[in-house]
Amino acid sequence: MVVPSLPIGDYVELGVYWFDDNFGFLLDLFSSFVSTLITGFRDMLMFLPPLAFIVLVSMFVYIVSRRDHKLTIGTAAGFLLIEIMGLWGLSIETLALVLSSAFMALLIGIPLGIIAAKNRSLFNVIKPALDFMQTMPSFVYLIPAVIFFGLGNVPGLVATVVFAMPPTIRLTTLGIRQVPIELIEVADAFGSTPIQKLFKVELPVALPTIMAGVNQCIMLSLSMVVIAAMIGARGLGYQVLVGIQRVDIGQGFEAGLAIVIIAIVLDRLTQSLTPRK
Repeated sequence: MVVPSLPIGDYVELGVYWFDDNFGFLLDLFSSFVSTLITGFRDMLMFLPPLAFIVLVSMFVYIVSRRDHKLTIGTAAGFLLIEIMGLWGLSIETLALVLSSAFMALLIGIPLGIIAAKNRSLFNVIKPALDFMQTMPSFVYLIPAVIFFGLGNVPGLVATVVFAMPPTIRLTTLGIRQVPIELIEVADAFGSTPIQKLFKVELPVALPTIMAGVNQCIMLSLSMVVIAAMIGARGLGYQVLVGIQRVDIGQGFEAGLAIVIIAIVLDRLTQSLTPRK
């Protein structure tokens, strides 16, 4: 008995090329917007000299972390080490790409998570999509991104947003649903509108869980930005890729160390922004 074959990959490829042929103008507009966003973040971060930037960021961390001296000193020492290693420009490019990717992922993910928490049917629809996005190997996202947007930072950002957005949606939905029913009943008893109830009751109570999603989104963005160097995304990930290609242990280690420093600072900073229960 001959088992019929189903060339799913061929159909997906035809669909991707059809979308590219018929909606290329929309992709061009989106590419221009994303490129401007990344450039804006990079120019903003590069506006100050490295030492001034380190001082400013350290002061910000000190205030946000509720006067955590260890985190402040660690942040200053880490960024100073990046400057000493000569990786400042590449680190800023990486940071700009991470911030741009996280910004877009949160801009889409948090509202979608709120809507999914309010609409069970919608959550049942997007849940399989979230499962698919989280289990699909991250390298696979690079293929359609390259077809739609070519090489460079734009496809890297698109692939990163797709990869980093699911935890934001899931944890936002979870946080809203975990709001005690007693608080909802009190808000209803006082005649609160749905918008008032959302912003004055549900979001403040769910904020720690939502911030956990923000933290995961930023960490996944950073990890995917490194992988996106394979399709031309610039920054420290490209340095790691070159180190692998040339078997240059020193270059790869220095770039990896800079990535670790940025990851630790962003992780601790988002944890400091999370309200304590």
